[in-house]
Amino acid sequence: MSDVLLTHGYFLYEDEKERQIMRPYPTLGLLYISAYLRKQGFEVDVFDSTFASRDEFVTRLEARRSSVLGVYTNLMTRGSVLDIIAKAREKGWTVIVGGPESANYPAEYLQHGADVVVVGEGELTMAELLPALSAHGPHRLHDIPGTVFKDETGRIVTNPARAQIEHLDSVPWPDRGQIDQQRYVDVWRAHHGSGSVNLITARGCPYKCSWCSHAVFGFTHRRRSYLDCANEVEWILQVYRPDQLWYADDVFTIHHGWLFYYAAELKRRGIRIPFETISRADRMMKEEVLETLAEMGCYRIWIGAESGSQRILDAMRRGVKVEQVHWATEAARRHGIQVGMFLMWGYDGEELQDIQATIEMVKKCSPDTFLTTVSYPIMNTEYFRKVSGLVTLNGTWAESTDRDYSIAKRLPKAYYEHADRWLKNEVAAHRLQKQDPAGSAELQRDADIAHAALLRWSSAEDVHCTEIHP
Repeated sequence: MSDVLLTHGYFLYEDEKERQIMRPYPTLGLLYISAYLRKQGFEVDVFDSTFASRDEFVTRLEARRSSVLGVYTNLMTRGSVLDIIAKAREKGWTVIVGGPESANYPAEYLQHGADVVVVGEGELTMAELLPALSAHGPHRLHDIPGTVFKDETGRIVTNPARAQIEHLDSVPWPDRGQIDQQRYVDVWRAHHGSGSVNLITARGCPYKCSWCSHAVFGFTHRRRSYLDCANEVEWILQVYRPDQLWYADDVFTIHHGWLFYYAAELKRRGIRIPFETISRADRMMKEEVLETLAEMGCYRIWIGAESGSQRILDAMRRGVKVEQVHWATEAARRHGIQVGMFLMWGYDGEELQDIQATIEMVKKCSPDTFLTTVSYPIMNTEYFRKVSGLVTLNGTWAESTDRDYSIAKRLPKAYYEHADRWLKNEVAAHRLQKQDPAGSAELQRDADIAHAALLRWSSAEDVHCTEIHP
């Protein structure tokens, strides 16, 4: 009988959009906890829900090979996790939840059946919590830092925060042997022609963008040694033979010295494998950084550009200049690296001219791909606090996510759909201008129609009207 069963709430085959995209990666946080607990002598099982069904999960609960269930939570899996909690409690399990979502809503998760909420990094807390649960049960955990629970009177007790792990090399690599990692590689290869494995070289982000959640790691940045990372990559290549890697760091190029040492170590070992990752434009402002990434095999880097309006970037506390985004994009292109760009509509105070500035930035930078989202307030972020007096939740908490908050005075969803249409057609027309003037003109007409719709919307007396048509 194991000491704990770990799982998460993502079922790929229940998500029609994700079935079309088919770019799944395992949840590294769970696998890190599994590896750490096993190193400490605990018996750990992992139920990887990604390729599984809920019926299979219920069958696993009924097998009762352990009595404690640990569930990873994030913003998009709230409803799924609550269903898992309910099914586990029906079968007599003690339920622990952890991750960014439950850290932001500990009381709500306790009210919906969780016994304990782990806040912050889970390794050390879980190693102390499991014996305490066995000895004292879920209502006498007053001495366990990093936890929230209900005492015997039903009162919610929030214990002090736990100190973070100082030396990340002390944590063993993710316990990939607990899941079918090869299936992830094979699914990627079958759908995209290139099998991929994810890993991280650091934890946390020190930047203070107002809309970004730091619920697990706070505003810290702790990096593994370059030798430990190189060892893991070498092992991954030997065991799983992927065609590429995904470095899932928040900001991969934040520490230039570390990057140069790491690249040199990979080169010394004869390792060069294609990869993609995420960074910030201001941490790419050296030709040597882009040259190093290219030599390592970076084929695409994602930049959180967010907006082409400096006024909006400053309001977001991004700490990045529009000119830096231009420079980083052009520098990446010079070194043969594709650029993906994340963009955000609807941040507090955004006006039509800010949308136009974003479109002009994308035209000028000409990234290989770009993705847009409409800003939403995540609990406990600066952005949430700023608009808290204006937000209402559509539906019950259990049936919603932070994406479902409505913000008073914000334009409706259809407005941002027109902004997307304007952006995509304007950029496509700009790119086709010389090669296909006729095709460019047609795209430009569609862009102008979307722009005109936004103009009418902006000037309408009722800006929340959903009946403005192009």
